[in-house]
Amino acid sequence: MDGCGGEEEMEDRRELEKEEKKEKDVVLMWGYLPGVSPDRLPLLHPVPVRRPESANKDAWRDVSGGGCGFAMAISESGKLITWGSTDDMGQSYLTSGKHEEVPEAFPLPAEADIVKAAAGWAHCVAVTGNGEVFTWGWKECVPTGKVIADQRAVGNLEDEKQCGSLNEQVSPNSGTIANYEGKSSEESTKRRRLSSVKQGHESLSSGDDALATLPCIVALGAGVKITSVAAGGRHTLALSDVGQVWGWGYGGEGQLGLGSRIRMVSSPHLVPCIESASYGKDKASGYNKGITSSEGQIYRVTGSFVKAIACGGRHSAAVTDSGAVLTFGWGLYGQCGNGTTEDELSPKCVSSLLGIRILGIAAGLWHTLCNSIDGGVYAFGGNQFGQLGTGLDQAETIPKLLTASSLESTNAKIVSCGARHNAIVTDDNRVFSWGWNKYGQLGLGDSIDRSLPSQVPIDNLRVVNVSCGWWHTLAHAQSPA
Repeated sequence: MDGCGGEEEMEDRRELEKEEKKEKDVVLMWGYLPGVSPDRLPLLHPVPVRRPESANKDAWRDVSGGGCGFAMAISESGKLITWGSTDDMGQSYLTSGKHEEVPEAFPLPAEADIVKAAAGWAHCVAVTGNGEVFTWGWKECVPTGKVIADQRAVGNLEDEKQCGSLNEQVSPNSGTIANYEGKSSEESTKRRRLSSVKQGHESLSSGDDALATLPCIVALGAGVKITSVAAGGRHTLALSDVGQVWGWGYGGEGQLGLGSRIRMVSSPHLVPCIESASYGKDKASGYNKGITSSEGQIYRVTGSFVKAIACGGRHSAAVTDSGAVLTFGWGLYGQCGNGTTEDELSPKCVSSLLGIRILGIAAGLWHTLCNSIDGGVYAFGGNQFGQLGTGLDQAETIPKLLTASSLESTNAKIVSCGARHNAIVTDDNRVFSWGWNKYGQLGLGDSIDRSLPSQVPIDNLRVVNVSCGWWHTLAHAQSPA
């Protein structure tokens, strides 16, 4: 009897702790999420996100930004929550699960415990607690061999099962893709042509019709466990628990780091960030033997494994365990940080940052942002809207330390990039933002661009994470104890 009573008491205590966490956790949103307000006006100030009706007892675990016009967050129970889109957003509407004003769980397998997620323009990728990866959205971003029948057809999940087939793809140094045909809402899997959304230069579409694909499990081989993911315009990177980086999708500017301008990589490939012999977190840090660039030059990379990854519009970045930064892909605006505007087809160390231990990395459409162990913020790349935070509008091809007075006596611990804006969290749990602000994505109460970091007014909450979508920003915050 005593034992039974003790178990009941423990269960009551756990329920109480869950309820307390739910009351403390808040997700805030600001910027352009057209499905959130009836008039589709941007949110110029941080606004609390309502909890999913299907999970009203669930707390928030994390925020994951989102794609073009939709937002993503993760609940404490491991559900991927999406919202904010509208039915005229074309591919993004499908990718978000057709969730508009009301946040709801995206239809993934019930047993999938999502811990990390990321979104590109119109594709998503999510990681479970046991290292599995799900991905869906634009078919060219999803490494599946399923054959689409009539492109004009619009059908539900059952229609897709009947007209599609899966051809397992295998290639050297690659994994395979297995199509997941789990249960899904009828509306969330209809195929639809990409609508004529005003995308301007931000649209990374090839101009062809892009069809939605079902969520697929990315099988990377026996023993490979993924811990985090990053999504670019049309490419994806995944980081394993031993510090290896896998990539797939579009690679025309070298953003997959494979040494060539291969346009489409239809199955996951290892990105040669560090020699395979050096991989493994039990290895001692230090210089490896060097890897060769596409021009035949040999450069040295510090570190034994990769600990952080980021995808921009058409470029990628990684941080090693020793704090070195590697970049690769499109370089037109200097976003690779190596002093030129040339593309980098293979991972290359950003030499000007050697000697500075970098902790976090983020990438926007045309720029890159990182923070150091001592709290400094470095930016490089395009600067048309002040997204580098330098107070100027000129591009920087070499990382520049931000010296704005607003950041004096602050230490950045988290950095995040939207298409052309940024947000950071400091060690005292404040949020600063700067860059493009047409849709209020800076959360400063107006739509005026900022070329210097400004503090986002968030009262009576401790922000623990921030994550930028293309045109919006999310923050995970907690009320004081």
